[in-house]
Amino acid sequence: MLALFIGMFLPVWWMLLGTFSASFTPRSLWQNIAHFEFTFKYIEQVFMSADFSRAMLNSLIVAACVSIGNIVFCLMTGYAFARRRFIFKRWLFISVIMVLMVPVHIILIPLFLEIKFFGMLDTFWALILPFLVNPLGIFLVLQYIRELPPDLEEAARIDGASDFRILFRVVAPLCMPVIAVMTVMIFMTNWNSFLLPFILTNSANMRTLPVAIGNIAGRQIQYQVHFAASTLATIPIVIVFLIFQRRIVSGIITGALKQ
Repeated sequence: MLALFIGMFLPVWWMLLGTFSASFTPRSLWQNIAHFEFTFKYIEQVFMSADFSRAMLNSLIVAACVSIGNIVFCLMTGYAFARRRFIFKRWLFISVIMVLMVPVHIILIPLFLEIKFFGMLDTFWALILPFLVNPLGIFLVLQYIRELPPDLEEAARIDGASDFRILFRVVAPLCMPVIAVMTVMIFMTNWNSFLLPFILTNSANMRTLPVAIGNIAGRQIQYQVHFAASTLATIPIVIVFLIFQRRIVSGIITGALKQ
């Protein structure tokens, strides 16, 4: 386990050294540690870049909107599959599973043509609308709601609560652990997405963070700048995980107790 930890943490430590060391050299890790001189110069250099600042804002907007959309729509869809009976229910659920089996690269060209047809290229709609519902999120919510006892829902329905009130006031609080897991997963996926934003946008104002970092790597070979950009890109993911950490742990404990 110690060897695995070192192997996983060493690239992160190397990135932090390159970000905050004024005398960084890519040839020797031990030399960087021995001659470490703390500096914020590269962080300021990257953060003050107009392209990078705009790209970080774009990534925050896209990841936040997609995460909120998935929370709402996956919760509604998963609840319908778990608690309702309707025509073609089984076939619709099979279609959700089939979408999970299709790699995104296969639908890349059809998606591009569809976005172009509706005139949404190089807009936030192109980066948000196609990803508002995640099949994996539907599957996770569905499996979690199936394990919940329906007694509270029936009691709320007897008291006159509507379906939407039952879903968002009764079921949603019980689903917070799975919602936390889904939020972290979807936020991280969209935050780190490179290919689709690279294909669906073509202006500097609409670039997301991975595309901007790729452009930095293409313009200059300076390790400190690359490491600083990568460090800044990592911070929001860590913050999101820390916010939902308790919910994720409680979800794991709840699953263990149910077993």
